[in-house]
Amino acid sequence: MKKLFFILAPIFCLNAQVQMDYYLNDMSQYNSSIPTPESVIGHQVGEFHVSHDKLSHYVQELSKSSKRVKLVKRGKTYENRTSWLMIITSESNHSNLEEIRQQHLRLSDSKNIDIDTSNMPIVVYQGFSVHGDEPSGSNASLLLMYHLLASDSDETKELLDNTVILLDPSFNPDGLQRFSQWANMNKNQSLNPDPSDREYNQYWPRGRTNHYWFDLNRDMLPNQLPETNAKIETFTKWMPNILTDHHEMGTNSSFFFQPGVPERKNPLISDLNQALTKEIGTYHEDALNKIGSLYYSEESYDDFFFGKASTYPDANGSIGILFEQGSSRGHIQESVNGILTFPFTIRNQLTAAFSTLKAAQNMRVKLLNYMKGFYDDQIDPANKYESIIFGKQKDKSTVHHLADVLNSHKIKFNTLSHDVEVNGTKYSKENSYIVPLNQPKRTLIRAMFDTQTSFNDSLFYDVSAWTFPLAFNVNYDKTDRFNKPGRLGIKSEEVQNLERITGSVDDKSDYAYLFEPHDYYAQAAVYELIKNGLRVKTATRTFAINGENFDYGTYMVSVQNQSLNSDEIYNLLVDVSSRTGINIKSQSTGITEGIDLGSNNFEIVKEPKIGLIVGEGVRSYDAGEIWHLLDTRFNIPITKLDVSDLGYIDLSRYTHIILPDYSEGYQYQSTGGNINKNQINDYIEDGGNLIAYRNSVKWVSSNLSEIDFHTNEITADDVTFSERQSFFGAQQTGGAIFNSIIDKSHPVNFGIESNSLPLFRNSNVYMTKSEQSFNNPIVYSSSPLMSGYISEENLSLLKKSTPFKVIRSGKGKILLMTDNTNFRAFWFGTNRILLNMLFHSNIM
Repeated sequence: MKKLFFILAPIFCLNAQVQMDYYLNDMSQYNSSIPTPESVIGHQVGEFHVSHDKLSHYVQELSKSSKRVKLVKRGKTYENRTSWLMIITSESNHSNLEEIRQQHLRLSDSKNIDIDTSNMPIVVYQGFSVHGDEPSGSNASLLLMYHLLASDSDETKELLDNTVILLDPSFNPDGLQRFSQWANMNKNQSLNPDPSDREYNQYWPRGRTNHYWFDLNRDMLPNQLPETNAKIETFTKWMPNILTDHHEMGTNSSFFFQPGVPERKNPLISDLNQALTKEIGTYHEDALNKIGSLYYSEESYDDFFFGKASTYPDANGSIGILFEQGSSRGHIQESVNGILTFPFTIRNQLTAAFSTLKAAQNMRVKLLNYMKGFYDDQIDPANKYESIIFGKQKDKSTVHHLADVLNSHKIKFNTLSHDVEVNGTKYSKENSYIVPLNQPKRTLIRAMFDTQTSFNDSLFYDVSAWTFPLAFNVNYDKTDRFNKPGRLGIKSEEVQNLERITGSVDDKSDYAYLFEPHDYYAQAAVYELIKNGLRVKTATRTFAINGENFDYGTYMVSVQNQSLNSDEIYNLLVDVSSRTGINIKSQSTGITEGIDLGSNNFEIVKEPKIGLIVGEGVRSYDAGEIWHLLDTRFNIPITKLDVSDLGYIDLSRYTHIILPDYSEGYQYQSTGGNINKNQINDYIEDGGNLIAYRNSVKWVSSNLSEIDFHTNEITADDVTFSERQSFFGAQQTGGAIFNSIIDKSHPVNFGIESNSLPLFRNSNVYMTKSEQSFNNPIVYSSSPLMSGYISEENLSLLKKSTPFKVIRSGKGKILLMTDNTNFRAFWFGTNRILLNMLFHSNIM
């Protein structure tokens, strides 16, 4: 039964400072040799916002002071901050910690049927503030770690004898540092709860995200970012029974704990999982009742997308728990529930952390046996040949990236011993892998490979689809031929070490070199060559040499009339091919079957000089995805142009300006230091290229060039007032996958092997098609929905629309894309759309 509890929270004097006994009971039972947070960070917890620098100092001091903790460095963030993990348990457990870990891992090995869990410690992973501007979690972690190391109570000693606690005090070091500086620099000495104060209204991009402005609480399954790499490494190394994820929500909210909305759980999550989550919730109820805090559950939040830290464990035999605390966002703020202080939010988080540990201790055997039973059920002897095969004929890098994701989650997969054909699709042994489903990670594999188009609810907290082979645009098929005896069996060998992809140059040439555009890093190679002074051309027609076919977009480097001599060109190509994984072929003649190498149908590729518009109004997620893609994968420098500075910048130095999506309800302005439409129009007329994504297409239509849209004219019929949110929510397209049909000859599609392309859409912008078919190089198929939710009304509009347009204006172009080609750093399959717009806009 859903629980709602209403007790007025205590209201503090606006200038009062709380002491340790506000958070912790009976301070007389604490070991005085363990440093308190205040003695290290220089202020009482809750008086200021702890920075990651101070938090790091404290965890290091604690590790020197107690034998109950082992401090682990798990890598660095993009801003070079350490990702810390504190392993906390009793001294006796620490003396044989590796043996405990290995015994615990047997629970997730379905081969081990007879395991005695009666005396086995439970493993709990507690993580805080994955969103940096939701800081009560990380500040509460200071008190949690202090208590666990300093308390001499029998209760704590018993807890540590029976529990291994993996404590991550900051899931997002860079975001926490950014926000703590904002909150502390804007703090008033006389605390002011007025929500309009600058303290509670951060400047763009705010502290929620990491360095490249990613929401780290969407990356658990994709695992593309260093902060997540650390979490997944810890999770797979220990396989915890409970993972908790401490967040904040709107100031006027109370405190939420899972389970979420029952109708909105992923079908791969069992009813038993939800029952255990609910039982754990009774401990939170009891603890929050005792301190008089408001709370609720089974509302607002779902348990659907496995990219979230609180849902990922549910596909791994664990229990994931989300906590959401109403945010003071600074030190003290007005709310509908009275004055909300920062210490109050910290105490609620700490209380939930303690109640989690109490639940874990009391439910220890039950949760250990749940994990064992979960993995016993993963193996189905009747389907031992069942598997999924995936690959791509000419894009080994993307295939490798998908395999790398599987590897990070400890999913077993095999190489092929020979080329095979499955359901009419050819899979080469060099560029394909096969994943047996009859393994412990069966549910997680399904979470990555399954598609779903039918749902119990039309409301989603996040995306409704993320099918990985579609996101990576690789071929995949289910098959029952994995290592099956007989002629039709697909023989394979398990991958032990996934080696780095390297490329090669087949021979030295004094004439020309060619490489096709299909590999993910083809344009990384092109950029390196251009940057080093070489002239690179691209083919706008197909051709063949000695029976070998070369596709649209094939790149050519001629040897003569270059700034480097023949030997220097060869050495550069060898180096670039090795680093990018591109295979380059030497040519000794310009004669081909089709266009010759000296043909005017080979067009010059120009070096892109890119300006990315950022700042207030721009959706930071979208801007960050583009910045991260170009900066970290392709080593292409971009200049981030703040909206407020645009009027003072000479845009002519940029070949391309990218306008990412803007925040809902915000329009770029034409005055006051924001985007000036006349400035952008002049830039395009003089030869510049504007790339506009998603809702920015609407700004283009209003300010630069009118665009025709299909619009949803649906009106509410027999919808009650209480149903209105569900009615409007059902018309949102929060994230689904659609099939498109492409024109491979158009430069925007260079490098795409097949005639179809899965697209990710999370907007309701529907551009009408051009009457001229050649102006519609990407259109949706007649049955476009591949996975996810879209309303019937919006689906009908989508079928009539095109996601891509080119508008010529003066000497320049406007390139429009309504779908997100760079979503969350794991949509590898459509990244080349943006790269093609940057490298080939001159021939579009």
